[in-house]
Amino acid sequence: MLKIIEKTKIWFAISLVVIVIGLGALAMNGLEYGLDFKGGTATQISIGQEFNKADVDAIVSKYSKDYTSAKVDNTSIEIKSANLTSENVASIVADIKAKYQGSSLTSQEVIGASIGAETKMKAVQAVILACVAILIYIGVRFEFNFGIAAIVSLAHDVLIMLAVYALFRVPVDSSFIAAILTVIGYSINDTIVVFDRIRENQRYIRGNDLAYLANASITQTLARSINTVMTVMITLTAVYIFVPSIRTFSMPLLIGIGSGCYSSIFIASPMWVILKNYSKKRKSKTAKIK
Repeated sequence: MLKIIEKTKIWFAISLVVIVIGLGALAMNGLEYGLDFKGGTATQISIGQEFNKADVDAIVSKYSKDYTSAKVDNTSIEIKSANLTSENVASIVADIKAKYQGSSLTSQEVIGASIGAETKMKAVQAVILACVAILIYIGVRFEFNFGIAAIVSLAHDVLIMLAVYALFRVPVDSSFIAAILTVIGYSINDTIVVFDRIRENQRYIRGNDLAYLANASITQTLARSINTVMTVMITLTAVYIFVPSIRTFSMPLLIGIGSGCYSSIFIASPMWVILKNYSKKRKSKTAKIK
């Protein structure tokens, strides 16, 4: 049987170091917001044939230094920038046409800064609402200590994702928010599997040794957790490598799914043991006073 609970300080310290470093980078530089949050222009240009992305990027870089681009279906390119004007876009299209005959402007969308601020606020509200709903569900379905432990592990996953994005200056856009909500769903599912086994084992493992109970439950579900996360990670890695147009979605999923597996094993269950022991001590003190 694995001794997970006995090494709680180590698991917490590993996560704390990563989160503190990430929060330090976040405090100094903030997040690198994508077009969805800070506003700008999103343009899609149809090349009509196979093309070298580096050649198109060289054209775009003449008109904007702050931009991102991605191939779409190998015959189109999507360009996002906070400072491209309509005149710049027209010039880019003209230059691309000169190199690739038959190129044309497919779409051009201007996103205002106010819309970006509203999107940011709604994203934060969505994450908070999801966490509150999960706390209520687990509190009713299991017990309140399970709910608190689950929320701590979810907060851990979100902070790890933010830390990585702040450290490596990866642009945060609406795909990132969708990925966070997806990771929350995956992580809580993995955590509930462990919690459900703890609840089942409470019928057979009597006594006050919560560490033994949690260790046994984690050991029994560990193979399932590892097999699940490996299949998901392999699929996401393949998507990240071979489908570059949705890397802004697959990259945060890769980070979050890995963090979610870690937190369900090394954060959620140890936190439940800590909360459970605290509750027992408080009840014992109350009983002595009475």
